[in-house]
Amino acid sequence: MNSAGPADVPARMGLQLTPFRGLRYDPDRVGSLAAVTSPPYDVIVRPDGLIHLESADPHNIVRLILPQAATPSIRNEQAADTLDDWLAEGILTTDPEPALYVYEQRDPTGHLQRGVIGALRLSEPSERVVLPHEDVMPHVVAERAALMRATYANLEPLLLTYRSGNSADASPYATSTVVERVATRPPLLATTTEDGFSHRLWAVTDPAELAGIQADLANHQALIADGHHRWATYLRLRAEHASPSPWDHGLVLLVDTARYPLRVRAIHRLLHGLPVPEALSALEGHFRVRHLAAPLPEALTALAEAATAGNAFLLAGDGAFHLLDRPDEGLLARTIPADRPQAWRTLDATVLHATLLAHIWRIPEDSPARIAYIHDTAATVEKAERDGGTAVLMHPVREEVVRDLARQGVTMPRKSTSFGPKPASGLVLRSLAH
Repeated sequence: MNSAGPADVPARMGLQLTPFRGLRYDPDRVGSLAAVTSPPYDVIVRPDGLIHLESADPHNIVRLILPQAATPSIRNEQAADTLDDWLAEGILTTDPEPALYVYEQRDPTGHLQRGVIGALRLSEPSERVVLPHEDVMPHVVAERAALMRATYANLEPLLLTYRSGNSADASPYATSTVVERVATRPPLLATTTEDGFSHRLWAVTDPAELAGIQADLANHQALIADGHHRWATYLRLRAEHASPSPWDHGLVLLVDTARYPLRVRAIHRLLHGLPVPEALSALEGHFRVRHLAAPLPEALTALAEAATAGNAFLLAGDGAFHLLDRPDEGLLARTIPADRPQAWRTLDATVLHATLLAHIWRIPEDSPARIAYIHDTAATVEKAERDGGTAVLMHPVREEVVRDLARQGVTMPRKSTSFGPKPASGLVLRSLAH
């Protein structure tokens, strides 16, 4: 996701990235580094993925980011106790000096992404330094805040993006130059996770390189690619503490998309308690509905083709696929707020939330009992078929649409996009006690 260049944000108002003493697993105390990592907390498909990760290694990071217990308070106490135990046992150790961390991911196809992990000074959206592009769910922010208070830690980095200027003019200490130079050195850690992604991490402690990165980033603004709820959590916790405090900063990964463009995928919906026949019946006269006797890949191709002409969705859960497109224009005019830009009004996520969920199916978008948000397409379909609900499969929004709306200060409906690759959780944490 692109962001404004140096001319758009004065240096004093740009990104302020601070070194910190990373909290990391001691590779000699765990089965393997791959076995203790996990995807971000909101990407894990529950309960199957959660159980798999918990059984991968007794010290898997999922026991901190998604603790399992009878009540929220017990879950948070359990995570805090687990973190204390791992610190006491030397499972997690604090690096000897503050650093920024260069992080590299490479997927099985060879796609490469590199960025810098650090503690970023928090800022309000009105400051136009870090730009959100999605709304958040208050109950999720409350849950994450309670977990961070209990553990007194940032357990996983957010994914933020910025866009560098002309690489030909880059100084030897520009962020991109430092990142490429550091990546030629022996890494602190290297591992390959079961999804085929390879991960490497380096610590940057050289004063000149640190100063160069900080001076360079001060000329940029960033867009939240992944982690809106955690960013909102950071802001809530900062407001609870008198400044200066460790809560003035939050753990992030910054990726320069001029060099490493991110991929944009959709986040799908699973509607509990709404069987597919009931969902289809309510659509009569409002959308064109076509039954597809095809496997998932072909159905997704049909969805992509329909999406080129307008709003389109794919329903599943009854062993088949049903393509929704050509919504009634009068219905859209009645149900979609008119006080937003046209680009927002025509988003699939806008039509889904304002028209389908709120008006046709009468499902509150903030009810975890009625709606779940799942990144994996096949898992969404499988869970719908198993639970008797309806899967709503989405087509990804174009990257430039997200960027343009964010620059206008217009947020998209919650869970509208999934940018990636996302940083693995468990490679480096930030304790607020150090």
